[in-house]
Amino acid sequence: MWIIRGLKKGVITSRYPEKSSEEELPPMVPLSTPGECPFGALRDGRLDGSRCLYCRLCDAEFGRKEEMALIERPLPFRKSLHVFFLDAGTCHACNREVAQLQSPYYDIHRLGIFFTPTPKHADVLLVAGCPTDEMIPVLKEAYEVMPEPKRVLVMGSCAQGGLCGRRVENFIPVDGRINGCPPAPVNIIEGLLKTAGRDIQ
Repeated sequence: MWIIRGLKKGVITSRYPEKSSEEELPPMVPLSTPGECPFGALRDGRLDGSRCLYCRLCDAEFGRKEEMALIERPLPFRKSLHVFFLDAGTCHACNREVAQLQSPYYDIHRLGIFFTPTPKHADVLLVAGCPTDEMIPVLKEAYEVMPEPKRVLVMGSCAQGGLCGRRVENFIPVDGRINGCPPAPVNIIEGLLKTAGRDIQ
């Protein structure tokens, strides 16, 4: 019976990145700069999107951010990308968004992106969370055992020092950042595609 229901429903996989999916993006950053931030996201009168927790305590009018993935050194890979996800100390919100990437709706395998259970086979180290004392050695070891060429992509405000002040880049080199608390699945896909050196709309 479930096969018949599936055939009637048809394809429900996201069409991103072939088609822009604005409806999948939640409000992310303030449109107007708030006067005060309880978490220190304001620097010299400007909002630092990497530290913004989107808590709405600043009463600013929120909108969407145009550029969510900032990649400094894309990889020379076009067809296939293997990713190792590392939780360095999260509240589990980022983990839930990453888990959605392998669901039938987002299905990142269609884009040639695959998660690997070991950093020894990974092209990209995707890190979330504020690095805890116990996870810092694990973070460094994961980076060291990755083969070259390798890239590190951090996601979420915590990995960029938004809440605890510790940044992943204090312990290993970082090549790209995905803002959000947590980032939406399409933001993570955008970051991975840019890391792979693939052009997106």
